[in-house]
Amino acid sequence: MIKKVEYLKQILDCGIVAVIRADSPEKALKVAEAVRKGGITAIEITMTVPGAVEVIRELVKNYKPEEMLVGAGTVLDSETARLCLLAGAEFIVGPHFNPDVVRLCNRYQKICMPGAMSVTEVVQAMECGADVVKIFPGSLFGPSIIKALRGPLPYAPLMPTGGVNLDNVDQWIKAGAVAVGVGTELTKKGLQENNYDIITETASAFVDKIRAARQG
Repeated sequence: MIKKVEYLKQILDCGIVAVIRADSPEKALKVAEAVRKGGITAIEITMTVPGAVEVIRELVKNYKPEEMLVGAGTVLDSETARLCLLAGAEFIVGPHFNPDVVRLCNRYQKICMPGAMSVTEVVQAMECGADVVKIFPGSLFGPSIIKALRGPLPYAPLMPTGGVNLDNVDQWIKAGAVAVGVGTELTKKGLQENNYDIITETASAFVDKIRAARQG
């Protein structure tokens, strides 16, 4: 099987991408491990993390893809995307739709998840070859935006990010999201208390709720 297909299936089967933001490389590495222990195997290291590319390189060196599939987030341009791919990132996530980033990912057969909000942007991203379209910021509309978009676009692979929490993650999934991206709601409390076990417990709770929503 082509690795890209295998890795995309891994992300969709788990149903959640952990969005890692931290103020130091050391914290980012610890958060990534804590999230992995909770059962989330898709880890997005955002470019707002100091030394983000080196964090990606370190994680790729220390974990097999099936243990932790490492990607890059908040990628705004193809130059940054290329650096992340060279460091070992298997997927690229952006807050907006940049055709050059999507084309780069397709050229090297890496997963691409550009951001969009409107029907027009979702269609443009899919036409360019996006694997999953990140609906961002999801907090502007809530789970109803997924149902609304899937009306005219029932085949669109949508992943909301922003506004997803433990209280509503099941609603996002039931509305038709193929996965969700979760950052602050996953890590904030643990980072505030410097207790990474809290992050692990929260990650496990998200995984359980997504599984239950799909079964229900």
